[in-house]
Amino acid sequence: MDFSQQLQSQAERANSALQHFIGALPFQKSPLVEAMLYGTLLGGKRLRPFLVYATGEMFGVNPTALDAPAAAIECIHAYSLMHDDLPAMDDDDLRRGQPTCHIRFGEASAILAGDALQTLAFSILSDAPMENVALRDRLAMVSELAKASGVAGMCGGQALDLEAEGQQVDLDALERIHRHKTGALIRAAVRMGALCAGDKGRDALVYLDSYAESIGLAFQVQDDILDVVGDTATLGKRQGADQQLGKSTYPALLGLEQAQAKARSLCDDALAALAPLKAQALDTATLEALANFIIQRDK
Repeated sequence: MDFSQQLQSQAERANSALQHFIGALPFQKSPLVEAMLYGTLLGGKRLRPFLVYATGEMFGVNPTALDAPAAAIECIHAYSLMHDDLPAMDDDDLRRGQPTCHIRFGEASAILAGDALQTLAFSILSDAPMENVALRDRLAMVSELAKASGVAGMCGGQALDLEAEGQQVDLDALERIHRHKTGALIRAAVRMGALCAGDKGRDALVYLDSYAESIGLAFQVQDDILDVVGDTATLGKRQGADQQLGKSTYPALLGLEQAQAKARSLCDDALAALAPLKAQALDTATLEALANFIIQRDK
């Protein structure tokens, strides 16, 4: 199976898990649950669930034990996009080529659906079956996701991003924004997959953290590049939206060619971080392929 097939297969698995968990909620067919399903299953690469699966399977964890953390982290990601698209934030009307959740269901339902997905994520991690995963590792995953999605992670990064709109920030400040806003959840996905493997996963966290931090930043650099060179039809969102909002971006600070070089350098850093795990006879091929995919994607 080549990488694109792996990505598609794991996305389908994550979607099935998400449908299962959301389908078990009360008030089915209500605007709230319909908005949750719409915003979560609207499309996307399922990058964060993929990282949970790829990391866990590298340590021999059964995919069925990874379904819960994979679904949980995608619930957080989906909620963040619903709220990010709201008029009070980025005011986007298009997400993955479709109307955003608040355009489709109204602002109130989009806010409530995001709130409900956030709490669902922690309910899944607390209660869903995870065969052969110790309680201490389940608790560690709850802690990881809470930190990565809160002030120390995604929400803090979003606040920094909003403060920086219309201002020219330097490269260090821009990296700080994106290591929190985007990178924290990507790092959490890798760590959650490793934690499912118990001690052998914990022993590898120092290397996996370096890998995740590099691909998390590379993902954002490539996003900024695509905002310049991409097109709306391919991206599934408005091309040039960051520029219209007055956001600082890597191409704006470095120039397009240097931004592309930075993305490549970050990918190389990620691959280097995996070398010690490869030396331990772990199969890092999927994580390596993902690092390359992140800087080669066109949407």
